[in-house]
Amino acid sequence: MSKRPPFVRVASVSEIPEGTVKHVVVHDKPMALCRVEERFYAVNAVCPHMGGPLASGKLQGCIIACPWHGWTYDVRTGQPDHPGGHSVSAYEVRVEGDDVLVGWLQRPVTQTP
Repeated sequence: MSKRPPFVRVASVSEIPEGTVKHVVVHDKPMALCRVEERFYAVNAVCPHMGGPLASGKLQGCIIACPWHGWTYDVRTGQPDHPGGHSVSAYEVRVEGDDVLVGWLQRPVTQTP
């Protein structure tokens, strides 16, 4: 069984004001670290459409829009905010004191009937 990579400190809480996005790199992966309603979320920073920089996109509530073509994703899950769209990977985030840490991929949420 492979060992999960450790959580990595990427910022302090005070570095990321409410409603903003910061580009971070964790385990060689570019991520968009977002602060929404005092919670932190991390998603892959590369839009699957044409490689646009999601970390430079506009954040409205929990939805981030790619600045190149406007594709949108829910930063809580990485899922598109509309049916049939592509998703981006979402990563575990935790706060310890003033440190924001990003870890491994979130496990997909399974829906029950």
